[in-house]
Amino acid sequence: MDDRSLTHGSSLEGPLEANQILEALLEASPAAIMCSDCAGNMTLWNPAAERMFGWAAEEVLGRQLPSIPMDRRDIYRNMRAGVLRGEKFSGQEVRALTKNGSMIPISVTLAPLRNACGDICGAIHVVLDLTSRKQTEDRVRLQAAALESTANSVVITDRAGRIILVNPAFTTITGYSAQEVAGKNPRILNSGKHSRAFFEDLWRTIVTGQVWRGEIINRRKDGLLYTEEQTITPVRDDQGEIAYFVGIRQDITENKKLTQQLAMAQRMESIGQLAGGVAHDFNNLLGVIIGYCEMLQEDLVEDERKRKQVEEIQKASHRAASLTRQLLAFSRQQVLEPRVLNLNSCVVEIEKMLRRLIGEDIALRICMNSALGLVKADPGQISQVLMNLAVNARDAMPRGGKLIIETANVELDETYALRHPPCSAGRYVLLAVTDSGMGMSPETKGRIFEPFFTTKELGKGTGLGLSTVYGVVKQSGGYIWVYSELGKGSSFKIYLPRLDGSEWQNQPKESAPELLRGTETVLLAEDDPSVRTLTRSLLEQGGYCVLEAENGDHALEIAKQNRAPIDLLLTDVVMPGISGPALACEILTIHPEAKALYMSGYSGSFGFQTGLIPDGAHLLQKPFSRITLLQKLRSLLDVRDEPPPA
Repeated sequence: MDDRSLTHGSSLEGPLEANQILEALLEASPAAIMCSDCAGNMTLWNPAAERMFGWAAEEVLGRQLPSIPMDRRDIYRNMRAGVLRGEKFSGQEVRALTKNGSMIPISVTLAPLRNACGDICGAIHVVLDLTSRKQTEDRVRLQAAALESTANSVVITDRAGRIILVNPAFTTITGYSAQEVAGKNPRILNSGKHSRAFFEDLWRTIVTGQVWRGEIINRRKDGLLYTEEQTITPVRDDQGEIAYFVGIRQDITENKKLTQQLAMAQRMESIGQLAGGVAHDFNNLLGVIIGYCEMLQEDLVEDERKRKQVEEIQKASHRAASLTRQLLAFSRQQVLEPRVLNLNSCVVEIEKMLRRLIGEDIALRICMNSALGLVKADPGQISQVLMNLAVNARDAMPRGGKLIIETANVELDETYALRHPPCSAGRYVLLAVTDSGMGMSPETKGRIFEPFFTTKELGKGTGLGLSTVYGVVKQSGGYIWVYSELGKGSSFKIYLPRLDGSEWQNQPKESAPELLRGTETVLLAEDDPSVRTLTRSLLEQGGYCVLEAENGDHALEIAKQNRAPIDLLLTDVVMPGISGPALACEILTIHPEAKALYMSGYSGSFGFQTGLIPDGAHLLQKPFSRITLLQKLRSLLDVRDEPPPA
């Protein structure tokens, strides 16, 4: 044996030319080739073996194979014994040890090595490193797992647009199985909502190798429409030709609904702020007109013609005040008088009026839950809500139909709340008004609560009915949702928070105020000169002693200088400088005997809901009549504070 014939050691014998060929093969082979004798000592170790395992030939030749892990040596020993008996082991996948201590996946072929006489003189090992292949397999496996688990729909088509693969999310979103769509074009999802030019542009983009991104309205297997955000990417083959298209699709139907609801809520809020501001200023003017009309009527008792003229002015003022109350209802800035009530009683009380209102060609059906929970709301405003919804339903059924009013106890879960922001999960009482009328388009449905928006003819409506409903429900802490389709009627569902026992059992009983004159001292703080002058006149006609202040700071100065008792502070809520509630706190430290009554035509943003006015405070809604003012004063002044316990 001539060891010099192989640079990395060999016991092979043969002609020089054969050795040269063998050496060239061993040098060039990408596979690790090793030989061992019958005792297991290595007799050949080619360069690929050095690269694969890290040991040089001189470190290995004449020694046992070092790459066998300790826990695999018995298995290797048995395999080598089988080889020495003439057996062959092909493509065995195992893990081998390298010089640096790491483990690599390999494929091993073991075969007997024979001498010139044909006798087995050892074993030959041919080893392939599977690291790259395993990494590729792992990557493919991870990609497949990601494809299976992703929430986005994935569609892969060939160059002609035929579907060759979809993931489970596609089935979840569309309702079609992979078998149903295999070989078909994605146009099976076509909703008909896009023009031919839309799809021609899409196809032109992707066949030229560009990525297409956009929104598409598609149709599920069950017929329901949904909106997807799609990215379609061309995939090229080894020759650089487009072979496939990969579409990643995200269902954004719910997101678009939430975005639209948020935009609508923001629009309604801004409109409400504008409407409330206008109503506030207008109420001040109306209060002056109504107040002086009342005073003129007393002076014109003997002049019938002029007295009736004043009455007409007063009637017009009251109609204008009614419009401002509707604006305030929409903007959630009206003063409510909530109390604990059962909505069934509101429905029963107004049922007869509703039947007269809707006419004989509309069948009214009332379905009430006999075990209905209690809510806290203004009964008068709830009746107004029912009236407005009934009128709206009547106008939607010019040829007659059905009107259904229902009450029920409901539980709204987190899923419902997430899909209907800003709703909160919890226990509610449902008041539903459903009609079989003409229904509404999505565009109309998106604007029905806006003040002055109406689909009726000019002069047939103010556009404030549904905006009033919206405001009352919101100010009562509830939510209102509309379900409507053209030709399929409409359903308005109102959810008001349901009270538990602790919230209503100890509600104080209301006492009816008496109309009485008074002699007490009232500190009047109002920044509007017209309103202040009128209010002073009304108070003085009622017998009260009035201390007049043009703003909060002036009122505070008067209170400090006045040593006599001040029985009541009558103050506007919003004034330049110190506000009405802040003024009341200051006054009560100087005159603890005083009671506080707030006047407001714009109290929502600055009232109970924001915490500016303390809970339990007394409010007088502008514009007010003399009788309303005096009744409110007496209801406060006639209640004596109980002495503190001894």
